[in-house]
Amino acid sequence: MARLFAPEEETFRREVQEFLSTRLPADIRERMLTGARASREDKVRWSKILHSRGWGGYTWPTEFGGPGFTPVQRYIFEDVAAQAGAPEVVPFGQKMVAPVIMAFGNDTQKEFYLPRIASLEHYWCQGYSEPGSGSDLASLKTRAVRDGDDYVVSGQKAWTTEAQDADWIFCLVRTSNTGRKQDGITFLLIDMRTPGITVRPIITIDGAHEINEVWFEDVRVPVKNRIGEEGQGWTCAKYLLEKERLNFGGMGFCKREVARLKRLAAGVQRAGRPVLEDPLVKARLAAIEMRIIATDLTNLRFLRAAECGKTAGLPAPYLKILSSHLQQDIAELQMRTIGAQALAVRSVAPTNQRLELASEEATVAPTYCNLRKTTIYAGSNEIQRNIAAKNLLG
Repeated sequence: MARLFAPEEETFRREVQEFLSTRLPADIRERMLTGARASREDKVRWSKILHSRGWGGYTWPTEFGGPGFTPVQRYIFEDVAAQAGAPEVVPFGQKMVAPVIMAFGNDTQKEFYLPRIASLEHYWCQGYSEPGSGSDLASLKTRAVRDGDDYVVSGQKAWTTEAQDADWIFCLVRTSNTGRKQDGITFLLIDMRTPGITVRPIITIDGAHEINEVWFEDVRVPVKNRIGEEGQGWTCAKYLLEKERLNFGGMGFCKREVARLKRLAAGVQRAGRPVLEDPLVKARLAAIEMRIIATDLTNLRFLRAAECGKTAGLPAPYLKILSSHLQQDIAELQMRTIGAQALAVRSVAPTNQRLELASEEATVAPTYCNLRKTTIYAGSNEIQRNIAAKNLLG
């Protein structure tokens, strides 16, 4: 059987495994492996551990303070970390706004923001979608008017993930209504402590506070916080979205949830036999595992091409479609497998926003509900298929 990784890559995998076994806090590991969500504190604590190892900006090149991992090493790190129960790093900082700052920011901006993103001193969120501007992002209406050395920002962002925890938000704002609508968009970095910003929670169907409305009422943002030139925001946005969609390629989360499915189902009896012996369940599980293997191989093909400076097909839209459907299908099979046990009692403690779960099984139904979003965010799968068709067919 052909080897997927070179000897030095296998050595790197073992290094990551050893690091995780000794440095990942046990309480965080347990929460993640049993289906709970990582809190802000969990993510900050883990990010500081990574930063102390020199892996705080593990996706970055050495010139910006990263370890200079190859694309395949980044894949290995994320795959091993997810299966071990490590929280995902906050993607809005490290994987989204940081590459934009690297590509379009000036030296002062790079020197100020990048170290603080790597250490998670600055916790970021994304200000793109609006109530009437989701898939058609170029129709956004949040307005920024130049006033001396500031922009005055007014408008609303919606579905803003983790805005309640964030220190900073990167925003697309409209600075002009002339010409193409894409030409009037500017990219701003905004301190969430600025007067005039209001965060209002949106409680989702799973009972969690993950997303928010963010309102801007005459918020003054220094012009020095603009990335690139005025009107260059759409270029920055497209660059960022490409990075965001590539984040879907890793299958570590899916492998972790399949392992959890098997563990949870081990104690479930149906019709006098373990549920995992049901031929229909076995067939669906085998199909999912084969899809994970196929997606892994596809992802590695793209990464190998990237290492050689080549482009292999349509990685961003393609991987986003494959991964998002896999996440949903695994959650659905978890629900079907453990049945009524997925409806265990749960409640939200009145003193905080954390979902308190009575048992591990009680995480299954909320996760199933939450993962309905994966085919919508980062550009809906319908949009991704349109992008793929346009590139393939012209």
